[in-house]
Amino acid sequence: MGVALAVAPVVLVTLLIGVRGVAAMRTTSDFLVASRRISPLVNSAAVSGEYLSAASFLGVAGLVVKDGIGALWYPVGFTAGYIAMLVLVAAPMRRSGALTVPDFAEARLNSPALRRLAAVVVLVIGTIYVVPQFRTAGLVLTAVGGTQYWVGVVLAGAAVSVTLALGGMRAATYVQAFQFVLKLLLFLIPAIWLVLQAGAVNRADALNPVEFTHFTRETSVKFEVDVTMVIREPTAVRRNNLAETLQPGEFTAHSQDVVVFDEGTAVPAVRGGAPLGGPDWRRPLLDLGDQGYPLLGTWSVLIATMLGTMGLPHVLMRFHTSPDGRAARRTAAITVALLGIFYLFPGVYGVLGRVLVPGLYLSGATDTVVVALPYQVDSGWAGGLFTALLTAGAFAAFLATSLGLLLVMSGALAHDLVPGGLRRLRFAVFGVAAVMVLLALRSAELDAGVLVTWGFTVAASTFCPLLVLGIWWPKLTAAGGIAGVLTGLVASSGSILFALAGPQLHGWVAILVQQPAPWSVPLAFGVMALVSLRGRPPLWATSAMLRLHLDEPRSARPRDRSSTVRRLARLLNR
Repeated sequence: MGVALAVAPVVLVTLLIGVRGVAAMRTTSDFLVASRRISPLVNSAAVSGEYLSAASFLGVAGLVVKDGIGALWYPVGFTAGYIAMLVLVAAPMRRSGALTVPDFAEARLNSPALRRLAAVVVLVIGTIYVVPQFRTAGLVLTAVGGTQYWVGVVLAGAAVSVTLALGGMRAATYVQAFQFVLKLLLFLIPAIWLVLQAGAVNRADALNPVEFTHFTRETSVKFEVDVTMVIREPTAVRRNNLAETLQPGEFTAHSQDVVVFDEGTAVPAVRGGAPLGGPDWRRPLLDLGDQGYPLLGTWSVLIATMLGTMGLPHVLMRFHTSPDGRAARRTAAITVALLGIFYLFPGVYGVLGRVLVPGLYLSGATDTVVVALPYQVDSGWAGGLFTALLTAGAFAAFLATSLGLLLVMSGALAHDLVPGGLRRLRFAVFGVAAVMVLLALRSAELDAGVLVTWGFTVAASTFCPLLVLGIWWPKLTAAGGIAGVLTGLVASSGSILFALAGPQLHGWVAILVQQPAPWSVPLAFGVMALVSLRGRPPLWATSAMLRLHLDEPRSARPRDRSSTVRRLARLLNR
């Protein structure tokens, strides 16, 4: 009941803001970019609210429990991406006058084919990114409220689609700004309470972790997903109320299994995970899959997250809502500060989770460590209250990120692939949401961290080269843009699909297949540049570049110029 009372206000406020946005939405520009009238402060709060997804609110702390302190490089990459965006992309993208990334691609290179390809990439990135949001919503409500998995998935999909269909970008902006403030407060206050309540002994254990080798008390572990463990010695357990002895070797616990380990029993190792508290867990580098190349693993994650941030379509669209290029730069600068404050706290939840709820390391439910901690500290009303507050903050994270993702996916369908008016955009929202809910219902066993990082990798390998060269290199051609984007899409997606479905790899090869950004991004840049050098840029390329880099007059009022560059290009080309 407490969880329902915490989640209900978040959903109701989201819907109410959507209803208020109906009166202000009359055109496609209103729906997609809120008529370009969002101030830098509100926009930066909305960007932060949209960006701080389930991967940030829950996933980073879960990765700390699962992979160790090196997982804190993820928020470093997430935040550093906005510095790169501030320097290279934010202001020129706004000056382009485009409404979407595919809109910018055609405006810059006068290529309808590139526009359609970019729209397909938007749909790929959006699908990879939004499915784990809905999935985690279902898992969190199941873990803390005891509901069926599908309840959280359907609730998140319905709230997001109705809000967007009613109020478009304007509603999404104010919802996301409100939810950022909510998430920050609901993340910060429980963290301080946990540190104060956990006790000096637990805090000392967190700061000086001891390897988690044996259960100190009888421990019941409920597995939310299939987990493969490595048994080092014969281990007596009770699985689903039946006694059995697990023999040395690999053992797979299936979803919904309940395994009870006796006091003093050796803790099995999770295949691909770092033992809790051991030297590998404490290492300040990220050893992906325990392959023995922590520096390469860390750089792979940093390249994917930093350059991927610069190519995420739902983040890029936010800068089109700014009145001008200066406002877009200020938005990016303020966003860096806001994200820096938020990312101070996932490490707190992660190290306390290692001490207080180590069983999550085995169950595969480390994504729920944030909402599982309060009851471990206080099983009374205070623990219930903070669990409810953290659940509300987590649900706000799912909704805020899903709003932006569904918006860009609807725009890709109803503005870029099959152009239509406001009515078609609204119908596209419901269609996309329905498909994402169906996919999420079948994705409970997928690793949210893998999917989100995959989305960043695809964005880094496709839109990052297109935007950087399109903004800063006048010799880029339409053929080069198409070749580079297609190469990056095939290389990054193909590599990750091979890692998921292919034979098990080891060493540095496994890291570069699981995290292909270190080679897929340079490959996309190289193909884009080489193909462009074999052609000839259009005569109006210089004029298009000047428009991207010349500041607007200070007296200029915000106007909708979504297709000015494209019309100018076609005129000059004639």
